[in-house]
Amino acid sequence: MIKKVFYILVVYFLALNGTVVSAQSDSDSYTITGKALDESDQPVPFVQVALYSGNKSQPDAFASADINGNFSLTTEGGLYTLKIFMVGYADKEITDININSNVKLGGVKLIEESQQLDEVVVEASRPMTTTNMEGLVINPGRNLSNLGGTVLDILRNTPSIRVGDDGGISLRGSTGTNVLINGRNSSLTQNLDRIPASAVEQIKVINNPNARYDAEAEAGIIDIVLKKGGDLGTNFGMDALYGTRGRMNAGAQLSHRTLNYNLYGGYNLRRWPRIGTNTIEREIYADGESLNQQTDSRSEDLSHTFNYGADYYFGKNILSYEGVLNKSLDEQVDNLYSNLTDNNTNLSLLEYVRINNESETDDGMDNALIYERTFDNKERSFKFIASQSYTNQFKTQNIDIYRNTSTPDPDGADAQERSTTDEKRYTYVFQADYVHPLQNKVKLETGLKSNIRNFSYDFDYSRMENPDDGFINDPAISNEFEYQDRIHAGYLVASKTSEKFNYTVGLRGEYTTLELYQYNTNERNRQRYFNLFPSVQMLYRITPKQALKLTYSRRIDRPRAWRLNPFPNITDSLSVRRGNPNLQPEMINSMEFGHVYEASRTSIATNFFYRYTSGQMDYITFVEDGISYSQPANLNNSQSYGVEIIGTSEFTPWWTVTGSVTGFGITVDGSNLSEEFVNSGYAMNTKITTDFKLPLNITFQMVFNYESPEIEAQGKDLAQYYLDASIQKSFFNKKAVLSVSARDIFDTRQFAGYNQTNTFTQSFVRKRETQIVLVSARINF
Repeated sequence: MIKKVFYILVVYFLALNGTVVSAQSDSDSYTITGKALDESDQPVPFVQVALYSGNKSQPDAFASADINGNFSLTTEGGLYTLKIFMVGYADKEITDININSNVKLGGVKLIEESQQLDEVVVEASRPMTTTNMEGLVINPGRNLSNLGGTVLDILRNTPSIRVGDDGGISLRGSTGTNVLINGRNSSLTQNLDRIPASAVEQIKVINNPNARYDAEAEAGIIDIVLKKGGDLGTNFGMDALYGTRGRMNAGAQLSHRTLNYNLYGGYNLRRWPRIGTNTIEREIYADGESLNQQTDSRSEDLSHTFNYGADYYFGKNILSYEGVLNKSLDEQVDNLYSNLTDNNTNLSLLEYVRINNESETDDGMDNALIYERTFDNKERSFKFIASQSYTNQFKTQNIDIYRNTSTPDPDGADAQERSTTDEKRYTYVFQADYVHPLQNKVKLETGLKSNIRNFSYDFDYSRMENPDDGFINDPAISNEFEYQDRIHAGYLVASKTSEKFNYTVGLRGEYTTLELYQYNTNERNRQRYFNLFPSVQMLYRITPKQALKLTYSRRIDRPRAWRLNPFPNITDSLSVRRGNPNLQPEMINSMEFGHVYEASRTSIATNFFYRYTSGQMDYITFVEDGISYSQPANLNNSQSYGVEIIGTSEFTPWWTVTGSVTGFGITVDGSNLSEEFVNSGYAMNTKITTDFKLPLNITFQMVFNYESPEIEAQGKDLAQYYLDASIQKSFFNKKAVLSVSARDIFDTRQFAGYNQTNTFTQSFVRKRETQIVLVSARINF
């Protein structure tokens, strides 16, 4: 009641100041009037009323009722949906209002939310996964396993996507993906585990993008769409989560939207402690030696995320600002135990312990200014975007080394190492897109885009062997590295729609300049190249429920800065990971043929795909002097082909199943490096989510994920599988929700695999704490 009174006062104040308006009348305009009443036929004052045409999210007309509940809106003729909003009452919607003269609705009754609690309401909600000609649309709020998680958790539950232990993303077996935020390139995508799932509205997976999109990435595009506030009026929500090992997540979102403007903001606090183990076993044939290493880790991530923005509507113009700010601190301790033994005598040749204390601060910001122009013809539009994003990761490592022992000496270490890493990323995007409709449902789209990225990595390393000498900088490891690229693009797309057949053809040109510089060796690497990228998309509707689609695109996967960066990772001195500054981009030809079936309770999408990649980038591991080095290299080519089936079925009003199965074959030809780097195999993954609507507004959900073994150039990643379960209870007409989620119930989730050549074999197992329980609550006002 207090909130309702507050809300009424706010709306009344806005009305007195003239900020609540309706569309202006003209010679072709009509008026629709009515009166908002409660169940006892008493007027409901100051309700907000809006008229929508088509699928528009922005109303064509909007007004606030007076103190007696009377409202009036003026708009052009057409078919509309009328929506009435008022806190304390269920939203009222009247569809298919044909306005070709003045319309009098009379009394429109609203139902108080408290009176709806005892009713049985059958309602439709957005499905968890939907398919279209371009790919998938994921609604993460429908999956209870995402509660308290991050963007990476959403992607783990997304069909055809595999998330590695290091956060790397692969789509249909390919690791090259172009991740966007709100349709834009952003530096924040380097840290997807910093973006909370509660801030995400949708995730779009575009497997075979047309020429409108960047040609970047082998596998396609993943677009993370963040929330921008709620419906008309004032909306406020809060959520909190607590789980195993003191995990915490809390957030709040506030928005206020009228016909003239939209203001929104949100805040999320995340505290996420973790523990885990990492085991490596390596056998070197020629030396007759075996290495066994185990790393015990514990860490805690504390992050703050703000997302905010505003939209201003004036005439046929929309001016928007979107912003994201993230600050986090991650503190981690790794205890590494190493033992090198002689295979013949089983005697220890080398034994030591490394304790690495690591602290990392991450600061990130994304800002975008967007201008949109609409026209009388709704198919015509113009949009301009200017955005800037920035991230700064500063990491310190302090390593104590205890030699010839498996137990650290409390009196002190035998040697010490320390390092600092200062990594900065800047991304600037300038983009203009124009859509112009022609006759016979033909449409032309054209645009220009410049994507500018700067990356700097300053790594300083020193060691202390003798306390009297202090720490001595090692110039062979310390280095400063800079990377810059400029991608300037233009495109033209033509499309036509009809009752039976739709097609889109396009051509995109991209001019790339790339420069890499290493300060300590004074090495500079420059690349300049221009490429054309054609695309074709076709859809044929067999019946109203069935359609066939065919798509083709040529794409490019440029090596990212971290793949080019030659700096070694010193956390483990016997297993080093580094980049390759001589990498060249991959060129990809991708095709897809699919069938879509959509009925009232069931939808099934089947896609057959084929992808040929020249210059395939893959990680190669080799051993020198007992140390394994892992770095990316260009192979001759690779081929990937398979089938993907995604379906949703509502078997009963209380039982729904959403599932996906992706099976694919991969052939990798790295014979340009060695005949050992030729490999082929098959893999699959499946994700099944089943929902049960139980009495008393209770929902029970189970999510099962299985990822089969998957080949690499030198070996194979082993299978992963796990089961999550969640139960949710809603209150007050779903304005409040309480949930309990159990992740990885049987504690089976881990990341494991092996590498094998003629000279060595190496296996690894990484196991984090994934068997956890989370309790969350959310309330919306």
